[in-house]
Formats: sequence, C-alpha cells, structure tokens
Amino acid sequence: MIPFLLLVGLLLLLLSGMPIFAALMLAGSVVLFVFEGSVESIADTVFWHLNKPILMTIPLFVFMAQVMIRAGVVDDLFELANTVIGHVKGGLGVATVLSCTIFAAISGSSVATALSIGSTAIPQMKKFGYPERNALGVVAAGGTLGILIPPSGPMILYAVVADASIGALFLAGIVPGILLAVVFALYCMVQARRGAVAESPPFPGWWKVTRALRQAFWAVAMPPVVMGGIYAGIFTAAEAAAVGSLYALFVALVIYRGLGLEKLRQCAWETMHTSTMVLAIIAGAAVFGHAINIIRLPSQVSEWIVAMELGQLGFMLLVMAIVFVMGMFLESIAIILITTPILLPSMLALDVDPIWYGVLLMINLELAMITPPVGMNLFVIKGITNARLSEVIRGSLPFVALMLIGMLAILAFPPIATWLPLQAGFRF
Repeated sequence: MIPFLLLVGLLLLLLSGMPIFAALMLAGSVVLFVFEGSVESIADTVFWHLNKPILMTIPLFVFMAQVMIRAGVVDDLFELANTVIGHVKGGLGVATVLSCTIFAAISGSSVATALSIGSTAIPQMKKFGYPERNALGVVAAGGTLGILIPPSGPMILYAVVADASIGALFLAGIVPGILLAVVFALYCMVQARRGAVAESPPFPGWWKVTRALRQAFWAVAMPPVVMGGIYAGIFTAAEAAAVGSLYALFVALVIYRGLGLEKLRQCAWETMHTSTMVLAIIAGAAVFGHAINIIRLPSQVSEWIVAMELGQLGFMLLVMAIVFVMGMFLESIAIILITTPILLPSMLALDVDPIWYGVLLMINLELAMITPPVGMNLFVIKGITNARLSEVIRGSLPFVALMLIGMLAILAFPPIATWLPLQAGFRF
C-alpha cells in the first residue's frame, strides 16, 4: 500500500505542474522522514550522485548545441537536403526528414529540432502542394529523432540513472535512428506517389548541389567527428563532448562568423540554465531512488515480476506498454526518473541488456512527444504554424504507427541496437 501511495502522490505532484526536481525531492524527503525519522541522508545521497565526472557531458553537449543553433546552421542543412533530394516526388518530405536527422545529431533535442526545422520546412512543403496535415506530421515526427540519435539529453540522463555506458548508448542509438529516418522518408515518398503532393520543384542543377554541399559541409561533419571519435576509441564520451564544443566554436567563429559576444553570452546562459535544471533533476531523482530503496519498492517489483513468470520478452512488452501510457501524460525526463530505479533490479534479474532497453525506452519517449494530450512536439508545431492541434495530431498518427513497428522490430531483433556498440568494443 505504501509504495502505491508514494507513486500516486508523485504522479499527482507532477501533474499539478510542480517542477520535476521538486516533486521528486519532496516525495523522497517525506518517505525518508517517515521511515528514517530524519532527512540527514539527503546531503550524502545528492553529493554521491553528482560527484561523477561523466556529468560533465551535460553542459558540454548543451553548449555545443547552443553554439551550432545560434551560428545559423539550420538554413544550410535544409538547403542541402532540399537541393539534393527535393526534386524527387515527395522529396521535400524526405529533405525534411534528412534535415531533422542531421540537426538531431547536432542539437540532441527533439523540441529544438522540430522548432528549427519546422520554421523552414513547413512553408516550403505547403508552397509545393503538400497538404498541411502531412507537412505538420512529418516535422513533428522527424523532430522526435533528437531523443534517439546521439548526442541525446534523455540518453545521458538514463545512462546516469541506470549506471550504463553513455558511449555504448550513443552508438546503440545510431542504427535504430537511421532506420527510423529511412522509414519516415519512404513513407513520405509513398504518400506523394499516392497523389498527396501536387508538384515537386525542378532539379536545381549540379552546380547548386555542389554549392549546397560546400556551405553545409562543416555542419554535416560534426556528428561523424564526435561519434567517430567514440567509435574509433580515440576519446571517451566526456572527451567527445569537449571536442564537439571546440568544433562548434570553430565552425561558428571561423566558418560562419555569426557568433558575436552577445550570442556567445546567450549560449553560456542557456547552457548554465539547462545544465543546472538537469543536475537539479538528477539530485531529486537520487533522493527519490534512495527513498524507494528504503521501502524496498524495487525489490518488491522484481519479486512480483518474477512471480508472474513473464520471461524477458513478456516483461519488455509489459514495460513498453506502461511507458507508452505514461508518455501520454508525463514528460520524458519524469518517465526515465520514475521507472528506471524501480525496474532496474527486475531487468538485471531477467538478464535484460540495459543498452537494448535504453534504446527501446528512447523510441517510446519519442512516441510520447507526438501522442496527446501532452506531446510537446505537437504543441511546438501548432505554435509555429497556428494550425489546429487536431490537424497536427492527425498528421502525426501514421508516424506513431511506424515508430511502434520499429520498436517491435528492435524487440524482436536486439542486434539492431546492440551490434554497433559491440563492434566498438563495448561489453555489457
């Protein structure tokens, strides 16, 4: 009864609009006070969880993304994708997905991807005859790739909570992320060939293709530089974040020359704001995790699941279904922090690979970004287009089905997620 009341109380706090870190800290503190008679252990718990060098990746990756966004790389990315593939039937949709994929690997943010690419792509798609619903849906869904394609903020958070390798998770997200992007692109082409698109722009010529490649080269090269270094064993995830930040500064200051002192100050401010928010959430999650261990909630859940004799596949299907429902009401960060500490002992007992689970969790969190009533990307797209929310939702529904199919494929064939990190020498 006590674990049930704790979870219900936490969900009510989150749904009330209270900040995530405050809700976690308050729920954990109440449990500690009731069962230990004091909250003295909070300080040691928070210090132990924040005193980890790997947390340096958070501000570094955030700074890298902020610099590249403010340097103005978005227009060049979409121009490149549109120039290369835009003349094909449905090519503008494919170009939008391609732009989202590359920008996701730069920003690591689903919302930033949808906002930045959507502002450029949606007017172009509507100009060439794309039904508004289709244009809204492809940008909303393409933006979700920011959760799965590294460097991803939710991935880093899950790795910290689950004590998993960030480098392995980053590599594990690459193949599923690319496969989802390919599926989205193919769907756009099928839509177009079924008569959903009136016309396509003419092929601009090889000279314009070459010029677009030259202009976007430095932006496109960033993901291979960062992830290639991890894959080749040249540097760790933390070192990759530092290299990425230096690379972003070089591109912004030397190549684009569009980052003055004021924009640099804004980058530093946003980095500080986002990083302190995430670290506060990690601290709250640490207290909540300590509290649920005090009342033996993870071990009770583990014993309950073992008694049900679900097996590994049954356990994963049940968990994914629960996370999908939670995603309709809670933010992705809250889902990670609530479910991971509770489910981790059960995962280990059933020999569930935490990297495989992490990739499946990220895809499920992608679904949460485009499923009502609180799908963030739905509201972002509505905000930048003034379209009806119902149109954005209806445009996104086919991509929800595609992501569910992708998630089931990875459930059935785990090597889709685990092959690349294993090839890079990670063992888990």
